[in-house]
This record gives sequence, C-alpha cells and structure tokens, in this order.
Amino acid sequence: MSGPRRDPDLVRAYVRTGGRSRATRDLDLVTLVVAAKNPPKSNVTPQTMPPDARRVMGLCGRHGALSVAEIAAYLDLPPSVVKIVVSDLMDGGHADSPAPAETVPELSMLEEVLHGLRALAV
Repeated sequence: MSGPRRDPDLVRAYVRTGGRSRATRDLDLVTLVVAAKNPPKSNVTPQTMPPDARRVMGLCGRHGALSVAEIAAYLDLPPSVVKIVVSDLMDGGHADSPAPAETVPELSMLEEVLHGLRALAV
C-alpha cells in the first residue's frame, strides 16, 4: 500500500504571500478591482510579477472590474491571499479600486421608479 498522496499543485497560502498574513489595505470581499489605466513606469513588468499577481491582472484585463470574492473564485484561491495580492498590486500602481458614485439620485426620481415598479407588479 502506498502512503498519502500529495497534490503537486498545492502551495500554502503563506508561500504565495511571502509569509505575510495581512494586506496593506483594508479590502472587503465586495471591493472592486480594475487594472490601472496608466501603470507607473518601473522595473516591475508583468513578466517579473509573481504568478498570482499576473493571474489577477489577466483576469481584470479580460473581465474588467471584479470583486475580490470573484477573483478568489476564478483563481480558486483563498480570499485572504487575494486580498494580499491585490493590495500589493494597488500599492505598486498596477491595480485600482474605482470610487463609488458620489451623486445620489433625487428623491422625486426614486419615487417615479418606485411607482413604475408597482405599476408593473399589478
């Protein structure tokens, strides 16, 4: 009988994050992440990024804005690892989180929408 089988693709979370357990930014699972439009000119290129960072950037390039939870699901990584990788990308200027809209619709517009939805329900 053979011993326990090891998964060759299994990489511990602390190895993926360089031993870090916390992100440098306060990110939620619903925080949206986009690839930066104008990344800084530095010696960090996609070829020199860690593999997980390249995978995150590839996803954001293909799909646009994704939440931290969506990135974790696509890459099959723990959300804590994704938060650390994304915060590193944001710190380096390669990723960004779009700011939420600061304008709120007027109350009259919201009431019109409510009345329209109620009319549809009848």
